[in-house]
Amino acid sequence: MSSPLTSSTTPAPLSGHQINLRLDDQELTVTDVGAKVRRYAVGGRDVFTPFGEEETAPAGHGAVLAPWPNRITDGRYTVDGVEHQLDISEPALGTALHGLAMWQRWSVVDPGPTDAAHAADQAVSLELRLAPSGGYPFDLLLGITYRLTAAGLHVQATATNLGTRSAPYGIGFHPWLSPGDASLDDCTVRLDAATRVTVDERLLPTGTTPATGSYDLREPRSLRGLDLDDAYVDVVRDEQGLSWIQVAAPDGRTAAVWMDESMDTWQICTGDHIGAVDYRRTGVAAEPMSCIADAFRTGERLVMLAPGQRHEVTWGATLL
Repeated sequence: MSSPLTSSTTPAPLSGHQINLRLDDQELTVTDVGAKVRRYAVGGRDVFTPFGEEETAPAGHGAVLAPWPNRITDGRYTVDGVEHQLDISEPALGTALHGLAMWQRWSVVDPGPTDAAHAADQAVSLELRLAPSGGYPFDLLLGITYRLTAAGLHVQATATNLGTRSAPYGIGFHPWLSPGDASLDDCTVRLDAATRVTVDERLLPTGTTPATGSYDLREPRSLRGLDLDDAYVDVVRDEQGLSWIQVAAPDGRTAAVWMDESMDTWQICTGDHIGAVDYRRTGVAAEPMSCIADAFRTGERLVMLAPGQRHEVTWGATLL
């Protein structure tokens, strides 16, 4: 592993200081800005759609979405009878989008002792003490460990409430599965979930409906003409308790993201309408999340972190 110098005066690319891990033919680059995955490749073939060192993440690529994923209506929510107003980070829709951590500079920390089962792995850990603010007056310590294993990328993220009152909390992640050198139209997608979340014109949830027709992705479906930006619940799990999103390409390889039972919500996006025009339909956002949009307002799947409480989630990725 190569660790960055994180002095405030150390020059860095726009994407942040680069932390590079390698295990056999796997390569991982993490940036300290947002603790983002800028690149993950196996045998030179991208598993995630990468972005350049001198770019800010174009559409949340590789981001950690905390202390909430997705959108909050008008950036306004109430806790214990007190209303809070977040900054509107998505002006076009009037929402607070994807939390507070993705543009913060995280610190690289010791990943801790390595047991015999992980002796051959390569890992890096980062943490962020999220400062209380007017819109989110809670004191959280966020941590994430990226680990390359023989089975692929393994990610573990934690949040600890260091404050004196309970804090609303949710988390998600924003990898874009790569089609390799192919067009997305020539690939298929599979998503392990039975129910789709319906949304209004601001992409805010209005309810749920069974995933049917072109929205039923439990069996591989062609991505040609498929325009998705949808959350799914009622996830389906395999014998190991994992739920998957998979993108299979004509090169015979399948880029895949999984989440374990610590999360039970997916967001999937084909990128047809993202602002970063050069990145439209260059991958499929496969986002494991602990809750859907607007959880701060609805309370659905919301975690209320009590003082001293720690919350942990696990997900990963591989090239099949």
